[in-house]
Amino acid sequence: MTATLWATFRRTVAVAALAAVAALVSSGAACHRPARAAGPCAAPDARVVVDTAAHRLLLCDHDQQAGAFGVRIGSGGAGKSREGDDKTPLGIYPLGAPRKSERYGTFIPIGYPTPEQQKRGFTGSNIGVHGPDRLVRWMGGLVNTFDTTSGCVGLATDDEMAKITAWMKAASVKTIELR
Repeated sequence: MTATLWATFRRTVAVAALAAVAALVSSGAACHRPARAAGPCAAPDARVVVDTAAHRLLLCDHDQQAGAFGVRIGSGGAGKSREGDDKTPLGIYPLGAPRKSERYGTFIPIGYPTPEQQKRGFTGSNIGVHGPDRLVRWMGGLVNTFDTTSGCVGLATDDEMAKITAWMKAASVKTIELR
């Protein structure tokens, strides 16, 4: 009798397991994969992403990282809201076309403040991504040792700026996200 009870128990467990699998399959849950954690480059388009806390500029082609560079930000940190606060703005902004700059070699304008931010009283101008100041470019990577900009995103070398502008042109990048 013990063998019969054991066989019945195993059949009952097997039938219950099959029923559970069938329910999962019919609901679609068995085929569901958990969503991938959003990486630093998770975006709906190709864009430049700046992680202000990590002092990193990423070239993001949707969810693929195409490049990474160390940066310096505003001497006042991040979270710009007014002209002269020496902070780097946070948000998603349009990027202008890269242009020559006597002071920085190359300057890429950032569309800060947005019209919405202007309505909220944000002020500021001449915010961008740029190369090293011509007076200290000889320092190379040491330029980024301290946050010294007035709110811009600064790169250490002209070579880094050339790589960024070439990638932006090739990928038709028009957006920067400052986080």
